Amino acid sequence: MSSPHHLKARGSQLKFNVTPESVGWNYLGYQVVKLKAGESYTFDTRGNEAALVPLYGEASLAAGGQSFEVSRKGVFVEKPHVLYAPPENVIAVTAKTDTEFAIGTAPAEGKYPVRLFKPEEMRVEVRGGGAAVREVHHILSHPLPAERLILFEVYIPGGMWSGWPPHCHDGHLDSPYLEETYHFQFDKPAGFGLHRNYNNEKGFDEVFSVYSDDLVLVTQGYHPVAAAPGSTMYFLNYLAGELISEDRGITPVDDPEHAWIKDNWDAYKVNLPLMD
Repeated sequence: MSSPHHLKARGSQLKFNVTPESVGWNYLGYQVVKLKAGESYTFDTRGNEAALVPLYGEASLAAGGQSFEVSRKGVFVEKPHVLYAPPENVIAVTAKTDTEFAIGTAPAEGKYPVRLFKPEEMRVEVRGGGAAVREVHHILSHPLPAERLILFEVYIPGGMWSGWPPHCHDGHLDSPYLEETYHFQFDKPAGFGLHRNYNNEKGFDEVFSVYSDDLVLVTQGYHPVAAAPGSTMYFLNYLAGELISEDRGITPVDDPEHAWIKDNWDAYKVNLPLMD
């Protein structure tokens, strides 16, 4: 059964085009654009800040009277450069090779200038433990400056979980309000995983089988993810909401039923066989 929160890529230049109006939320927009060598694309930020993440390819970028050259062999090969642009700017992209990139937007006042964030500025964190070890790249999170946008790239080995313990950032339990997109890729064609959005107290529960180039919207609830054995999962997160500037470092709230695991990731381990 299809869901408005689980989207498949279009077979056109504009693979995804998520807007606050199309989702029914307030802040976050998300596009993915695929260009052939020599093609160009322009994006007007209007009243929003924008952050562009190359997924693969080589391209020339221009914004705010500045020009940049970026390249990326792929999301499983190297970290990206991230182009940030404030409101009332036009981002121009010219592809030197076949190129794909994401652009996310959020309302902003224009506190920060055009800037190209470099891979060496991005903190890399190995997070979790037990069966929930993953690698998180902070490609545009505090202290890297933006008004509302927060960006991560996350890598989950096959058989592992991410977003564990499950957390929420929808105002529930006084959590911060943030809207979020998950754009998935796998390093093998047969790779897949599971994504769950839920809140047991509200009777809300949706589970999706996700494959390369699937997009999931987190409109509410806790949202853990699992990678099936045999391939590595990647996802690109864009978040935006009520947290501004330095407050973007405020953390979400864990599900009280599962938060205990942070005290001892190995406490639940079971030795097999269970029985003789």
